[in-house]
Amino acid sequence: MFGPQMKGFFGWGHRGRGWEFDPRRGRVFEKGDLKYVLLDLLEDKPSHGYELIRALEERFRGFYSPSPGSVYPTLQLLEDLGYVTLTQRDGKKIYTITDEGRKFLVEHRESVKDIWDRAGGGWDLEFAREMQEIRYELKRAGKLFGSQMRTGRVDREKLRRIKEVIVNAARSVEDILEEREEGGGGTRA
Repeated sequence: MFGPQMKGFFGWGHRGRGWEFDPRRGRVFEKGDLKYVLLDLLEDKPSHGYELIRALEERFRGFYSPSPGSVYPTLQLLEDLGYVTLTQRDGKKIYTITDEGRKFLVEHRESVKDIWDRAGGGWDLEFAREMQEIRYELKRAGKLFGSQMRTGRVDREKLRRIKEVIVNAARSVEDILEEREEGGGGTRA
């Protein structure tokens, strides 16, 4: 919808001092970064996988939520390396950082700091709220459209009109983003 350079509406990019949060990029972590942030979160308190996913989502202000398909294999790797232990509590697997994991974290504290700096570097609070509102409205429109399609309430004419609205909206967004890139628009922060 926004061209091949738009790998995601809420992503990462380069802003002079390294890689940080930027809506024009798609990748959140560099290869291997997730293990550092998971260990850092576990240093605060033992947690199960879903708690870690939610903690990361909160840390990224709702713009990034890691998939279980990335979190659980990383936790397994950390367990294999002896950096976390696994116990069962109330039917959930609880991960706890080990002394070896703490030592690893201390040795890589600068990497952890850099990752968290990148996470917080690109959005002021008001801008983040507006982005969350846009994200909410996009999701709401998608859910409404899907539910109406499933119940058979969208005929060919409605479908044509909806497509026209979406195509026009996408073009308007592209025009606004191109203005900004050409220096004709405002700045974020």
